[in-house]
Amino acid sequence: MQKGTLPKKNQFGFFEIRLESIGGLGANVAGKIIAEAGVVGMGFNGSNFASYGSEKKGTPVSSFIRYCDHNQPVRINSPVTEPHILGIFHENLAARLPITAGVDASATVVINTDKTPQQAREYLRLVGGRVITVDAIKIAYEEKVRMNVVMIGAIAKAMDFMDKSAMIDAIEETFGKKYENQLKANLRGFNAGFDRVDIDHFDEDGKFPYIPFKETQGDWGYENAPIGGIIMEPGNIIVKNNQTSRQGKIPLFHEGRCIHCGMCETTCPDYCFKFVSKEDTKSGKMQKYNVGLDYQYCKGCLRCVDVCPVEALTEELEAEHEVEKLTAKL
Repeated sequence: MQKGTLPKKNQFGFFEIRLESIGGLGANVAGKIIAEAGVVGMGFNGSNFASYGSEKKGTPVSSFIRYCDHNQPVRINSPVTEPHILGIFHENLAARLPITAGVDASATVVINTDKTPQQAREYLRLVGGRVITVDAIKIAYEEKVRMNVVMIGAIAKAMDFMDKSAMIDAIEETFGKKYENQLKANLRGFNAGFDRVDIDHFDEDGKFPYIPFKETQGDWGYENAPIGGIIMEPGNIIVKNNQTSRQGKIPLFHEGRCIHCGMCETTCPDYCFKFVSKEDTKSGKMQKYNVGLDYQYCKGCLRCVDVCPVEALTEELEAEHEVEKLTAKL
């Protein structure tokens, strides 16, 4: 075990990391590996835990890691509100959640995106600081691994005080026994994430304001909730945006191959497909024709790809296609 030195600490003596993700991308496991590398590999004291709602793919997940000196006890077990490093596993989370709250100009943001650091800073509206971008989905697709190991590599790059070998040891400890046949691939993914990053630094120039962390509180509680458990705000798919549930892949529609059988529509859990009535040129009768899907409602389950009998829907990387323009054509 090495003896590391933390580069900076907050008022409580901790170096803190927050990971923002969705269920299914492996942020919970990533947090455990990063924490283990610091505690077992570098000799820090530390802690890690995750926060999530229903345990299913697509729902928001946060993971928190704390390090402190080896002789300091850990007596804090609350969410990380002002992280030194913020890891964003799914960039579309920023569209509906305040994931950058508490991130000031001294922090580092590591984000899974195909954007440049400058574009990422504009998209996230960051007050400033160091921005590290990595196309983790693409790397994971190429290396045939889960994207969490790629993100661990990029986050390790951001942790200047962390010995790379300590992180590798933690990955081997986690995956070496249970998934021994995937260990080499996972290490390739880690190294690719470590090496294939784009880094830039931005001064606090006043372009975007600092957003302080604020605990989310609902409108209803035990004192004012209606009697009988009445649901006052019913959900409706019309106002639902499922883009944050996608894990990097989409079903791409090829209209020229489609036979308009409707199997995609019957298997789609969110009724994403749009059919229009047109006159059949041969029979003269009005028929229903598939014109594609609205990606606002698509959560990337890819069931339609599985059932399509003519490969009119194919599994593709979302980053390689502008889904907003595809939807705009409907």
